[in-house]
Amino acid sequence: MAIYAMADLHLSLATDKSMDIFPGWSCYEEKIAKNCGTVLRDDDTLVIPGDLSWAMTLPEALEDFRFIHKLPGSKIILKGNHDYFWTTRAKMEKFFLENGLAGISILHNNAIACQNYAMCGTRGWVNDGSQPADQRVILREAGRLQTSINEAKKLRLPILCFLHYPPVYGETRCDEILQVLLDNRIERCYYGHIHGAGHRKAVQGDYMGIDFRLVSADYLDFIPQKVV
Repeated sequence: MAIYAMADLHLSLATDKSMDIFPGWSCYEEKIAKNCGTVLRDDDTLVIPGDLSWAMTLPEALEDFRFIHKLPGSKIILKGNHDYFWTTRAKMEKFFLENGLAGISILHNNAIACQNYAMCGTRGWVNDGSQPADQRVILREAGRLQTSINEAKKLRLPILCFLHYPPVYGETRCDEILQVLLDNRIERCYYGHIHGAGHRKAVQGDYMGIDFRLVSADYLDFIPQKVV
C-alpha cells in the first residue's frame, strides 16, 4: 500500500487537443497507461493534482475519466487551471457514481484519509510574473487551502499537501498560499503545472522548512512518483 502522485495528464480521448505536438509528449497516453500499470498496485493510491483533461464538460470528459479509473489503485483528483469541465463536488460525485467511476475521489474544500495520512490541497494560483496577480482569486484559493488543512487536522494524521500551481517558482512566490503552508507547519507539498523548459525553475527540496516536489507528468517521464 503506497501513495503516488502525478499531475497534468492532459488527456484528450474525446477531444482534438492531444499533447503529442509538444516535445517530450509523444504517445503520452500510452506511456501513462503502461507506466501506471507497471508501478501501481491495486491497493495503492494515485493523486492527480490538476489538469486531468482538456474536455470542456463532464460528459465530454467521460472517456478521460474512464482511462483514469482503469489505472490500478484508487485515485484522488484536484482541479487544475485547464480543467474546464470542473463543477461542484456533489455534481461530479453523482456523475462518477452514475458512470461506474466510484474509485475516483475529489479533493476540494475537504480532506481525505488515505493510508494513515491526511490528504489536503487546492488548485492555488499563479504568481510568476507572466500575468497580473488576481488578488481576489489568490485569497479565495488561500482560504480553500486553509479549509482543507483544517479538515485534515481533524483526522489526526500526518498531513500531505497537494497543489496544482507551485507556491514558489524560480524567484517568485505566491505569498498568500505559502503563508498558509507555513502557518500550519506543512512539511511536504507536491505540485504540478510546470512543463518543458520551466522545469529548470521548479523549486525542489527544502524551502523555508517545506519539502516541495514537482510531479508534472512530463517532468516525471510519465512515471508516477512515490510519495510514501
